Amino acid sequence: QVQPVESGGGLVQPGGSLRLSCAVSGSLFSIYFMSWYRQVPGKQREFVASISSGSGSSPNYADSVKGRFTISRDNAKKTVYLQMNSLKPEDTAVYYCIGPNFDWGQGTQVTVSS
Repeated sequence: QVQPVESGGGLVQPGGSLRLSCAVSGSLFSIYFMSWYRQVPGKQREFVASISSGSGSSPNYADSVKGRFTISRDNAKKTVYLQMNSLKPEDTAVYYCIGPNFDWGQGTQVTVSS
């Protein structure tokens, strides 16, 4: 089973930006449909964004992040990114990336607070 490794989280002020990275092992990364989810303690994990395989020409976003977050991928580096701009306190969560039949990784904590 593939387990992704997320990184890039941290503490940021409202209105700030962060870029999350998700590294994936194995040689089949380019064919994986990849997604980002987030979870707040006590709540269900929720969808944030997804990107198609190959060139990633068909991103999809949750309404809550549309226009602020951008998902992208670098197949040569086997990495998917989540650029997060105009962050809000309600974006505070542990962020996870996932692909088909993957195990969930440890996630990366994002805290938006002044």
